[in-house]
Amino acid sequence: MAATVLRKELQSYIAKMPEQNLVVLKPLIMVLAKPPYTIEPASPSECKRVEKRVKEFYSDPSRFVPLK
Repeated sequence: MAATVLRKELQSYIAKMPEQNLVVLKPLIMVLAKPPYTIEPASPSECKRVEKRVKEFYSDPSRFVPLK
């Protein structure tokens, strides 16, 4: 089902709900409307740690083990 069709269908259900149900539904919708994660810029200390690890890797790549 296309997202726009589904959104319209859900909006029609919400439009028909009694007010007491809307009060209960609001917290759930607020949680679901949030993005699953947020990407924040790295802090200066995080950048320094990454730069250090990159330098270590290029100086001796054989010391590193893949995350797999």
